Amino acid sequence: MMETTVVRLKKPRLKKPILIEGLPGVGHVGKLVAEHMIDELGAEKIIEIYSPHFPPQVIVESDGTTRLVRNELYSYKTGGKHDLLILVGDHQSATTEGHYELSNVFLDIAEEFKVHRIYTLGGYGVGQLVEDQGVIGAANNIELVRELEKNGVEFRANEPGGGIVGVSGLLLGLGMQRGIDAACLMGVTSGYLVDPKSAQDVLKVLCSMLEIEIDMQALEERAAEMEKIVAKLREMEQSQIPSFPDDGLAYIG
Repeated sequence: MMETTVVRLKKPRLKKPILIEGLPGVGHVGKLVAEHMIDELGAEKIIEIYSPHFPPQVIVESDGTTRLVRNELYSYKTGGKHDLLILVGDHQSATTEGHYELSNVFLDIAEEFKVHRIYTLGGYGVGQLVEDQGVIGAANNIELVRELEKNGVEFRANEPGGGIVGVSGLLLGLGMQRGIDAACLMGVTSGYLVDPKSAQDVLKVLCSMLEIEIDMQALEERAAEMEKIVAKLREMEQSQIPSFPDDGLAYIG
């Protein structure tokens, strides 16, 4: 039987790296942020991860060829205090066991590179279209909570109500067991649309925390396109609301 396999392409020497996780999730917020960072920074792929816990399918490339589903790790040397490791991928695990196994694989790699902090990225779905979005956070220690609050992250008691599911949550819990500081940044989003605007909000906070600058034009353009789609959806919603005559005879029955 196939086992989870880590394929090492390169092993760069990194300075006090911070790991950023941006696997697919609610609104694809984390995925959008992480992939945008890789593109804008010109990060280098250093690891591929394959696992039987991924969905049973292959990815069809633009030229018609296929490949197995995988996760990938990229590195980037910032020239500043901390270099970056960025985790992206096609899918998260399709099984509970796989979520734990893969999270521990990611943490093993993090320890190998002497990662001291992890930021996991995701969306906080509210189930409806939202005007005011913002970023909600969670962290595995109170010092990191205070640091995030200073950078505009909102913390709400007992939210998300159902906890943080998948790798974005497990890296906080399992990371704490290994003595690694970890926080989750969640962009408020409807939850049923790909949300580049929410991704922008998360990226702004992340750049502030990392003390780096990243061009956001590509995300801004995608957000503008999505705003047009959202406007049309709102028009459709309004057109479906029944109107009642103003003769006082409207009733519920």
